[in-house]
Amino acid sequence: MPRRNRPQRPPEPSPIGGHGWARAESGPDGEWMVRTVSGAATTKTYRCPGCDHEIRPGTAHVVAWPAADYGSVEDRRHWHQGCWSSRGRRGPTSRRW
Repeated sequence: MPRRNRPQRPPEPSPIGGHGWARAESGPDGEWMVRTVSGAATTKTYRCPGCDHEIRPGTAHVVAWPAADYGSVEDRRHWHQGCWSSRGRRGPTSRRW
């Protein structure tokens, strides 16, 4: 018995500014757009502004940018999930390297 052909759905439009959907977050430091990046989607090394350590390829993390800036490359910052969650208690560090 042949398989039933299912109707094709049109492809979803790609999100603005990246590979995943961003959510809005507000905190004492302002309004932010935040996107979670899976470990499988990371290919570059980034430096977390919360702890000043590297985020190596294959590590899940968070990308955040000010909500008013629409995610321009200069304003996006890659954070460890724990550093992003605790940024209100300790804030960004100065660069040690």
